[in-house]
Amino acid sequence: MSIQDIKKNAEHKMQQSIEAFKSGLTKVRTGRANPGLLDTVQVEYYGSMLPISQVANVSLLDARTIGVAPWEKGMGAKIEKAIRDSDLGLNPASQGDLIRVPMPPMTEERRKELTKVVRSEGEHAKIAIRNLRRDANEGVKKLVKDKQASEDEERRAQEEIQKFTDRYIAEVDKMVSGKEQDIMAV
Repeated sequence: MSIQDIKKNAEHKMQQSIEAFKSGLTKVRTGRANPGLLDTVQVEYYGSMLPISQVANVSLLDARTIGVAPWEKGMGAKIEKAIRDSDLGLNPASQGDLIRVPMPPMTEERRKELTKVVRSEGEHAKIAIRNLRRDANEGVKKLVKDKQASEDEERRAQEEIQKFTDRYIAEVDKMVSGKEQDIMAV
């Protein structure tokens, strides 16, 4: 493995960490409705558990209401029960074939609690990125030790790896502050 491969691999994994963090942020509830909120809810469908998005059409009806339209007639009650039983604190209501999921307004205390959760998740993402930096630097040091790269190449590679790290950590910070503003907006 060359220094170039190590750098490419590290940057790719850091990008994956950012993507995982981004998808984790969509699950944190703000005051507004977000169809992605129901992505983690599983419904029993002919003996197997599937995400709601695979058995129904999930859409926004307005800023505070998610609409779930099951593709099969008999699924409405199961979907409603799955949403109610999830740990999201939502209370769905059926209207014919459509299930309306209103978002309850959040209290100030709950908003502060969620900002702490977002900060904690951001810190985990930063730790993952720093661990990738460490692994990449160790890989470069091993190449130097095995006489496959010079010390100058090692120094340049470590500087580049540090630049990736700084860029991705800044991106995490930006995403955390954006999500905090979303949560605190009334």
